Amino acid sequence: MAVLISVERAALALGTAQVLDGVSLGVSGGDRIGIVGRNGGGKTTLLRVIAGERDVDSGRVARLGGATVGVLTQDDSLDPAATIREAVLGDRPEHVWAGDARVRDVLTGLLGGIDAPAVGGLDSTVAGKSGGERRRLGLAKLLVDDPDVLLLDEPTNHLDVEGVAWLAEHLVQHRSRPDNALVAITHDRWFLDAVATRTWEVVDGEVNGFDGGYAAYVLAKAERERMARVTAERRNNLLRKELAWLRRGAPARTSKPKFRIDAANALIEDVPPLRDDVELMAFATSRLGKDVIDLLDASVAVGDRVLLDRITWHLAPGARIGIVGVNGSGKSTLLRALAGEVPLASGKRKQGVTVRIGHLTQEVRELDRLADARVIEAVEEVRKVTVLAGKEVTASSLAKRLGFPGPRQQTRVRDLSGGERRRLQVLRILMDEPNVLLLDEPTNDLDIETLTALEDVLDGWAGTLLVVSHDRYLLERIADEQVALLGDGRVRQLPGGVEEYLRLRATVTPSYAVSSPAASAAASGAGGESQGGGAGTSGQAPAAPQGPVASPAEQREARKVMARVEKQLARLAQREERIHTAMAEQAADHAAVLELNAELREVVDERESLELEWLQAADVLEP
Repeated sequence: MAVLISVERAALALGTAQVLDGVSLGVSGGDRIGIVGRNGGGKTTLLRVIAGERDVDSGRVARLGGATVGVLTQDDSLDPAATIREAVLGDRPEHVWAGDARVRDVLTGLLGGIDAPAVGGLDSTVAGKSGGERRRLGLAKLLVDDPDVLLLDEPTNHLDVEGVAWLAEHLVQHRSRPDNALVAITHDRWFLDAVATRTWEVVDGEVNGFDGGYAAYVLAKAERERMARVTAERRNNLLRKELAWLRRGAPARTSKPKFRIDAANALIEDVPPLRDDVELMAFATSRLGKDVIDLLDASVAVGDRVLLDRITWHLAPGARIGIVGVNGSGKSTLLRALAGEVPLASGKRKQGVTVRIGHLTQEVRELDRLADARVIEAVEEVRKVTVLAGKEVTASSLAKRLGFPGPRQQTRVRDLSGGERRRLQVLRILMDEPNVLLLDEPTNDLDIETLTALEDVLDGWAGTLLVVSHDRYLLERIADEQVALLGDGRVRQLPGGVEEYLRLRATVTPSYAVSSPAASAAASGAGGESQGGGAGTSGQAPAAPQGPVASPAEQREARKVMARVEKQLARLAQREERIHTAMAEQAADHAAVLELNAELREVVDERESLELEWLQAADVLEP
């Protein structure tokens, strides 16, 4: 592959910080490179050096003659007076861009269709568009221009789960040719795994290269440390726990890395489970009691628009729920309704007497009054000592775990970056010892290292947890079940997780709203209404047609089917885990792995069939 851009022995200092220290690297045709590293570590500076926007103090940056470069920065450079057509499509004649399947795909994926209905149409102006909409327009313009080297700085910002999935598929499809390349800074680990063929880690002025995406990066980094004979204390760090999650997680992650499986197993063989769900559930029940928060036939309206329509939801102690949905569907409103912060248009909200809510919103204005305080003072204002995973933790110790080392704890709040303010907001909420935690986009402005630390803290947190996020990796990591808001006023359970949500969005939205398997199984004596369990959800779309009500006999049969399917799904999960274990043990036996992989495909197919059967039975119970 031709080298499109090369950097040789580049050095660059910003003030007293050596951002690049003798760095040599190259971007070749067909490369899809993800850049990771701490906030402020030099990722954006490296991208600007590659783009030719910043000169280096020493060294050389060379570009293949004629190669075009396009850059998506975090700054808005669109002309407010321009129309959407001019900003995205330039002066291309309509018959040219409309006849190009790639351009149509970009318009549909980012702007809602070839007429850009999601941003007001092609003839509307850029002026008045929100920051997220302008970000989408800038990304759409770059993808339409299709430069030889595409440089993206946090391209998933302001994209929902569906948008991130579309972008990953588009880049993989169109950025694999030998005459083009992609370099992207991202904190979205799912996106990194889905897109990147190489990963660069920017740390202490160096750029370390790894083959593959995030899973391969974690495995390779762990292997490097093992080969360097790190101490036992170092082997017990967060990297090993993250590696354990990857090896125990979805098989798609563990099948990508080409590193030695036995070395990976050696690293994690003594790592305890990420969290003891039984122990945490028992502790959560003792802290919360039987009743947590119930929404009963609740509706929330903003003006003439109904965001939540007759929702019934019973939150259980210890439930860990991820919430996904289209932008504007009411995800944040749902959290606020659960917290009792917005009035209900109809219905009731009930809260247990022992419930103590911690609500992380997307606003950080609550820190404005603490602008002159030091970080440690802002944390200790809430509490000096808290209990986490059954152990007492000081404010200083927890601050260190979430990215505030000793000297940084003395920094004034007004001098913190956006990511640091977000971390401080999380710290203050955790120190307040809530037993119900509502997190609204907690990954905003956080780097991968901080995200990993936050997930580690939440692993040992006992209580009811609800998190709204477009970060699929985070949702899979900390949530045991997931629900979706599709903009029709209802809350849908997702037995198949985010993949099922994407399937729902790609097809005609079904007219059913269901409860979780656990909650539905408990509903057998309650006329089909969700009671207890993990989290029961129900509701009706404002204009959804109502089918005939099922007879009592049909409802009883549906409950039997659901109970049978739940047992079969549990057995399939155990069988799938045994297959993964066998594949790891027989990694060197190609024939055995192929045979096990065929068996795994049968399990996956059977599981999907059972999940569909469960959903069809649940549809019968819809009131």
